[in-house]
Amino acid sequence: MAAGTAVSRLSGFVRAALLSFALGAGVHADVFNVANSLPNALYILLAGGVINAVLVPQLIRAQRNDPDGGEAYTQRIVTLAGTFLVVVTVVLVAAAPLLVSLVAPDYDGAVRESAIAFTRYCLPQVLFYGMFVLVGQILNARGVFGPMMWAPIANNVLSVAVVLAYVVAFGHAEGAELAGGYSSAQELVLGVGSTLGIAAQLAILVPYLRRAGFVYRPRFDLRGTGLGHTLRLGVWTVLFVVVNQIAYVVVQRLATSGAAEGGTGATVYAFSFLIVMVPHSIVTVSLATAVLPRLSAHAAAGDRTALAGALAATLRSALVVIVPFAALLPVIAPDLARVVFAYGAAAGSVDAYAPTLSLFGLGVVFFTFHYLVLRGFYALEENRTAFWVQCAVAGTNVVTAVTYVGLVGPERTSPALVLAYASAYAVGSAISYALLRRRLGGLRTRELLAFGGRLAIAAGLATALTIPVAQVLDGLADDPGKVVAAVRLVAVGAVDVLLYLVLARLVRLREVGQVLATLTGRAGRARG
Repeated sequence: MAAGTAVSRLSGFVRAALLSFALGAGVHADVFNVANSLPNALYILLAGGVINAVLVPQLIRAQRNDPDGGEAYTQRIVTLAGTFLVVVTVVLVAAAPLLVSLVAPDYDGAVRESAIAFTRYCLPQVLFYGMFVLVGQILNARGVFGPMMWAPIANNVLSVAVVLAYVVAFGHAEGAELAGGYSSAQELVLGVGSTLGIAAQLAILVPYLRRAGFVYRPRFDLRGTGLGHTLRLGVWTVLFVVVNQIAYVVVQRLATSGAAEGGTGATVYAFSFLIVMVPHSIVTVSLATAVLPRLSAHAAAGDRTALAGALAATLRSALVVIVPFAALLPVIAPDLARVVFAYGAAAGSVDAYAPTLSLFGLGVVFFTFHYLVLRGFYALEENRTAFWVQCAVAGTNVVTAVTYVGLVGPERTSPALVLAYASAYAVGSAISYALLRRRLGGLRTRELLAFGGRLAIAAGLATALTIPVAQVLDGLADDPGKVVAAVRLVAVGAVDVLLYLVLARLVRLREVGQVLATLTGRAGRARG
């Protein structure tokens, strides 16, 4: 899973760099990026929470308890979810102008018309996102994890081809174009191309269902089949997502208003988020996907001690990767931004990325911790508790985002939103951990605190010792090009990783060794 996600994310970087080259980092880029992010946000709002958080524990229970191993239950789920997604996708496409008004009220004229066109072209992604995740969760519940992590590569490859075709046909934006809309042909190429990519990743995943032993047949006999319990759990998850999306709308409105005034807006925030979420996506999501069926099995068996032990081990495994990355991020942010984004239309605004990238690391640490703790609530089917925790997260995000953005100028909009994000998930981490610890009668807190101390020493010292190396390399070129920035980035990263591995061994941070053993063991088996 981690390998598939890594390759997927790397191909996603290529796509992001090409989009940055073609569209820049201002209003022109925001028009497309905001519209293209809406389908995923709306899918999560309308169905994603239920599919992601509720479905796997329910599928595990059906496989465990139903005479047919959960086959009929799964067929009913696919029928119900597919019908729902088709209907809501049609409604959303019709409501595209209202959606643009909601997330980008400052857009007008040609910019607004382009945003509406892109939104209509991209909204069918809601259906494809939903079915992709649904099929993937069915595979996960049956112990097949890899395909869901590898399939998005098809989306990125197709998306890269679409952006390359766009650049060949239209070139990159410059001058007045950087603050304007698009032609109908440009909207068609980018909008339809983005949607085809999501459809492709679903198409690749579907054949694995039969290999996993599942054959789909439409079933509409929904009454008295256990779906009521699933839907009741889903209500709390939908409410969870609703409060999250309220915060999302506030952040998008603040980000687009900042870009409209010449500041760092939605594109800088979104592309920076794409970069800093790489270790989370590769490590944390892979761990969470693999451990949720096990947590659900422990919960179904009433073994809360085993559940707590499995979750605590997963937390430690994720944090030994996430924390050192977050600590190093402020050191490498300028070179990282230059390597990924200093091209074409975005070349003149590449320095705007560094502050946002530098601050995002802390937020990702808190988000990772909160994300994994919530898997414990989902395994216990305590979705209502997860909802109330998320109310605190979303409320903190909204209040701090409005406050922080109000205190800075437009050029600091994106960093202010990052600080709000970190504040929100710091609150969420504290509340979710305290509540789950009480539910389970313990969560290995003493062991986790000892681990945290050793991790802070290893990651902190590694970064501190790397800073002088970075300063020496910075002095080699006053205005580095992309090649020099790439060399410095690799050199500084290599020094930091080496120091971290040595220090982790000295402070007996055994989780680092376990992660390395897993990677080297899998690599050895692959070579064999």
